[in-house]
Amino acid sequence: MMSNSPIAAHRKADNATAATNTTTIPERIFLYDGECGLCDRTVNFLLRVDRHAAFAFAPLQGETAEVLRQRHPDIPRNLDTVVYIENGVVYTRSRAFTQSARHLPRPWSFGRWLGVIPRPVADLVYRLVARIRYRVFGRVDACRMPSRAERARLLP
Repeated sequence: MMSNSPIAAHRKADNATAATNTTTIPERIFLYDGECGLCDRTVNFLLRVDRHAAFAFAPLQGETAEVLRQRHPDIPRNLDTVVYIENGVVYTRSRAFTQSARHLPRPWSFGRWLGVIPRPVADLVYRLVARIRYRVFGRVDACRMPSRAERARLLP
């Protein structure tokens, strides 16, 4: 039982190697609050619908996020912001979802069109949800066992 990942059953030794070897960090990665119930559900959803394994995932509290912060100092330290990095470009809050939706199968790929909503408006909604996420969705205390394929996509 670990609280730093929604699916935290992968081996610590493998994770430490992946986090410190910066060449193994995938080109598309989500950083999320590893204790947030909403983030847990979102990561599990993405693991299920992302049939081409386009994304990797790591908690904002983890080693991978620290390595990425060295490359990208603009990655926030606060836990109420989801971060999506694609090819070295950092997207936060609502834009993390609209940019990443391009890589999902239909109908989920249509989420990219939410990008037409002005960013200040979309981020306001995002911040409101982030403010109440623990009250509504709770915190993650126990995690399901990931499959072998999922473990490769879950970084420390």
